This record gives sequence, C-alpha cells and structure tokens, in this order.
Amino acid sequence: MIKKEILHIRKQFKLDHDLLNIHDILNVYIMKESNEIYHWERQAFALLDREKQELYMGNFKKLLTGELDQKLFELKFQEEEVEEPTRVLLHQALVTGDPEEWQDLLLLLVDKMLVDVKYERDTVVTFVRGQYYQPTKGRNEETEESEKNEVFAHPFILCSVNSTEQQRKTLLFDYVEREFKYNVNVDPIIKLNSPEQGFFYPSVTDNYSDVNRILYCTGKANEPNSHFIEQVLNAERSVTAREERAIFEDIVKEVTGEQLDATTLANVYEEIHRVIETNEEEEEPPKLDYKDVEQVLTVSGVKNVTTEKVERAFETIVDDRNYELKASSVMPKFTSKSIKIDTKVAMISVSPQDLKYVKQVNYQGKRCILIEVDEDAVIEGFTLSTETI
Repeated sequence: MIKKEILHIRKQFKLDHDLLNIHDILNVYIMKESNEIYHWERQAFALLDREKQELYMGNFKKLLTGELDQKLFELKFQEEEVEEPTRVLLHQALVTGDPEEWQDLLLLLVDKMLVDVKYERDTVVTFVRGQYYQPTKGRNEETEESEKNEVFAHPFILCSVNSTEQQRKTLLFDYVEREFKYNVNVDPIIKLNSPEQGFFYPSVTDNYSDVNRILYCTGKANEPNSHFIEQVLNAERSVTAREERAIFEDIVKEVTGEQLDATTLANVYEEIHRVIETNEEEEEPPKLDYKDVEQVLTVSGVKNVTTEKVERAFETIVDDRNYELKASSVMPKFTSKSIKIDTKVAMISVSPQDLKYVKQVNYQGKRCILIEVDEDAVIEGFTLSTETI
C-alpha cells in the first residue's frame, strides 16, 4: 500500500460522495471497571442523523490520516496457526451479505480486544462496513467529464477505537428563571476527534484489495500497540520510522565513527532525498540495502567507505546483511525544520536541505554553532549588528 492509495481512500470519507457507500455501523461500549461490553448496537448508517454521520466521517478520516510507518502501518497477518485467526474472521465478515452475521463476527473480535487488557477509560469500538469505488479511467480532458462508468468496487471494514472523557462541571444561567444553576452532566463524551487506534481491512496493492494484509492505524506517531497488533489482529509487527531511523544512524556511526560534520550529513540527506524523488512513481517505496548505503555515503563525501565495512555494520546492528531500510523512514522531513540542534543555550531547528549552512566551529577556544544566513537577523524587533571575526 502506498501513500497515493491511502489518500484516495481517505478522500472518499465524506457525506454524499458518489464513490463511497457505508452500509452498517456497529458501536460497542466497553466499561473500564468491569472490562466488559456494557452495550452494543447496530444500525444502517443511512438511518443515522446527518449530524452523527458527519461526526463519524470526521473520525474515520482522522483515523486514516498520517504518514506511513509512523501512524499508518501495512501489516501482514501471522503465518503460524492461531485459534480463531482474525484474518479468517475478518474475511468472513467482509464477504457475508448478512448484517447480523457481520455483527456477530465483529463482536467476537471485540472479545479478543478484552483479553489481557485493562482499559484506563470507558472505550467505544466502532465498526463500519461498506465499499468504495476506484475509477478505471481518469478524467477525459476533451469532454471535461470524469468517466466513472467503469469502476472497481472495494468492500471494506473499518474499525475505530475511541476513549471517552467525563464532561466538566459548569455554571449555567437560566434565562427563563433568571438564576445561575450548577450543571452536572454524567454522560461521557466519546472523543471522536482523536481516535486511539483502529484498522482498515483489506489493504490495497496496485489498486486491488489484498486480503492478506491489513492497514493498522495508531493515534500516536511511532507508538503502535504491539498487543493489539499481535494478539487481536494476529498480524506481524512492523518497524516504525523512528526505529528505522535509529537503525540507520547506528549503521552510519558504525561505518564513520561517532562524529560527522554538518555538510557531510546534509549531503547524506540530500542523496537519500534524491533516491526517493527518483523512485516516486514506483509501485513500491524505495529501500536501501548495504550496497545502497555504501553508495549514499561515498557520494556524500564520507572517506574510506567500503562494501565490507557497510555489510559488517548491517550484521552488527540488525544481525542481517540483507536487511533493507525504507528510504523515506531513515531521514527527517526534507523541507520542514525537522532537525533539532539542542544546546544548553538554545534549541535550533533546521531542515535537512539547510543543514549545510550550519557548522560547529572553534572560536577562541570555545565550541560555537555557526549558521550562514542571507539576511540580517532580527531579535525582538532589533536588527543585529554584524561582527567581523
């Protein structure tokens, strides 16, 4: 599954979209005290009030928002046999045309969510089933009409897990009685604007549904819930972008040593960015094996880099000479100020593409950060005077 496919799916989640149909919604309320299902209800999505539909659509779109390998993870199901595998359960729920059977199958999945887990707050698990459509043809430039007469229908199941919070005690003014009243509302608020986790099944590969994979979504970047992934979804945990970046950094340190000047590091990031842009239209995101890392370091100006050194570094850090790093995961966002230079005096933020303008220098026996700028620096409205060193 690539970013373009996720974007296409997420765009469909709005009311009255002609490329999306949501058939049923199932809500399950879990009590934190007993860790049991307190209430559940299934409804036809079309019968919900429009205001409720809008809230749910916003929640689903929020769930599917984020970067791959940070908040969205395409996972393979575990190959080893497990009792009542989720892959089978979800596939049965996907293909059944019976809403009651769909509901019963997903309630079994909720039961799996309650095993060996203690929820900190009351929690609502929401499932919807429906289908979205993928046009087989693009826009006709001559007629300026979108040719939607031929489409692929993709049935899907989406799950969102949302916690609740208690409403605040408030003071109200009653216009009729002309008095101030103390108001306590005990009904919990379901936090639809911040889903904690969930999934979209099946995943999509080359615009075709892939029932052997599932898209897992987490509310906190680089913090997937391992228990949910392995024990509930029975899927294989994926390496996060943060973990991948740490692996890359350790491999580079193993090859070059602990110290690297900012210009060389900037060259490394620029070379990886070039690899990503060159392969942007490819179906699979680019990956870097030990030969690619050797090439990146050599082109970037790192001295004495050999294939044997990089291969040995891979074996030392990940115990696998054939390990492949996702290029998009091993570097900060290229155009945003994603690199933090933390010092006792100040926190400096720069983008990888501007890192080449930063140097650490020795001035009068003291370490200093030197930043090349094109314009005068302004602090609190005052233009700094330029000193000649």
